[in-house]
Amino acid sequence: MSLRSIFGWFSNDLAIDLGTANTLVYAKGRGIVVNEPSIVALDRNTKKVLAVGHEAKDMLGRTPADIVAVKPMKDGVIADFDVTEVMLKYFIRLACHRNHLLSPRIVIGIPSEITQVEKRAVQESALRAKASEVYLVEQAMAAAVGAGMPITEACGNMIVDVGGGTTDIAVISLSGIVYSRSVRVAGNEMDEAIIQFIKRKHNLLIGERTAEWIKIQIGSAAPLDKPLTLEVKGRNLIEGVPKTVTISDEEIREALSDSVVIIVNGIKVALERTPPELSADIMDRGIVLTGGGALMRRFDKRISDETGLPVFIAEDPLSSVVLGTSKMLTDFKLLRRICVR
Repeated sequence: MSLRSIFGWFSNDLAIDLGTANTLVYAKGRGIVVNEPSIVALDRNTKKVLAVGHEAKDMLGRTPADIVAVKPMKDGVIADFDVTEVMLKYFIRLACHRNHLLSPRIVIGIPSEITQVEKRAVQESALRAKASEVYLVEQAMAAAVGAGMPITEACGNMIVDVGGGTTDIAVISLSGIVYSRSVRVAGNEMDEAIIQFIKRKHNLLIGERTAEWIKIQIGSAAPLDKPLTLEVKGRNLIEGVPKTVTISDEEIREALSDSVVIIVNGIKVALERTPPELSADIMDRGIVLTGGGALMRRFDKRISDETGLPVFIAEDPLSSVVLGTSKMLTDFKLLRRICVR
């Protein structure tokens, strides 16, 4: 057995989808080993880390004055360098619990329109979190690989990855990105729109977690066959006391309409800028939707109605990016071709 294969056997290589809402880590040979919210709880005075991931999310909106729950990723990029490093270290340690002596090689999915400075921030955070080598791959490309699209063939593939902070839209052919765009409207923006709408219409103040829950329960992009309603608890802004109101799917559709329109328009722009030969391929193959936003009711139908193209939801939309980056841990040839420099 050669030295290289011995090291391969003990290898700790990781694929990371460093998302605004959730971070997923795939360990070579073991599958997805971490799937946690990208949140860190800190002591406001000492800056000591109190919790990371699920534990920190449970504290969101419920912390005393001296504890703050921080989301270090904003719009798919690092907003707080130090906290991201702490979070990455925690997740890498969680993923490498057995072989903690080996520094892992890491492939990370990043949004397509981030700057050189932001790319360097992601790389440095991973290196300081004890990675031996770091490769960056565009999230849309990784999602296309994860969704099983034939990206190496000479044909047009269109992918729309609706994440927490960004919606990545890309047209891919021959392992290269022909067109890509990152729209900074996605899941978090939709949650904020729900908070503002309920505040305006019902004088009710709700938190981020409640808004996300409403979006998952009754959010939709096109009218539903059967109307849905939901009882929502919050604080009445006029009387200042807790109150419950009943909200319909129609109201939430209205709240989400601006975000949905921006994403749909982004897709239309991508289609306009696609070379005609590849457009014909996309007409035949359709558009593939991935990311948490792909799970919104009738989003695929809305995009299909507005573009006239067939729209398919990936088999595992939430894990497409990390599954795509994981395939590159074993296909170094493909990784060299598509990694961002």
